Amino acid sequence: MSGSREGAGTRGRGPGRRPGPTETREKILAAARDLFAEKGYDGASLRAIARAAEVDPALVHHFFGNKEGVFVEAMRFPVDPSVLLPHIMSFPPDRLGEAMVRTFLQVWGDEDRRAPMLAMLRSAMTNERAAALLREFVTSALFGRASQATEAAPLGIQAAAGQMIGLMMLRYVLRIEPLASASEDELVELVAPTLQRYLTS
Repeated sequence: MSGSREGAGTRGRGPGRRPGPTETREKILAAARDLFAEKGYDGASLRAIARAAEVDPALVHHFFGNKEGVFVEAMRFPVDPSVLLPHIMSFPPDRLGEAMVRTFLQVWGDEDRRAPMLAMLRSAMTNERAAALLREFVTSALFGRASQATEAAPLGIQAAAGQMIGLMMLRYVLRIEPLASASEDELVELVAPTLQRYLTS
């Protein structure tokens, strides 16, 4: 009897073995990449991703939590807003500018995270689809959440982010001196007061 049950189980599974967690996760990511590329960040829902991957939506929640988590993993985005923003907000309100400078330096100073960010920025500069996808994600997941968390005006948040991105490009990509070799504390002292004004005015 045990042999017949084993044979029935094997037939039920079909050829090969059942997909494991890693395979299921990769299947979801592949479907997500296709949907994000086709419909943009705002147009790709978790249910649509699950449907394309032929899995239960609960599995998408299990592996990634929310759409931001799927995007970060699928597009290999080097920064997860659900981790980054609470870290910045752990600083006192009068030190948000300092927190932003130190966080940008920490992220961009890591070559493994800097490389995919530069790749995404280059793609966005030359491809409108890539630009729209990055714009939607940054607006919804980064700027929108930052505005809610800090009560800062969206214009101030965008101005602060723009200043830091420019600073990071000069420091880590063009390597302009003396900016490239300035210490973290020197840059905090120089830039943080301006960012603080952007974030609290």
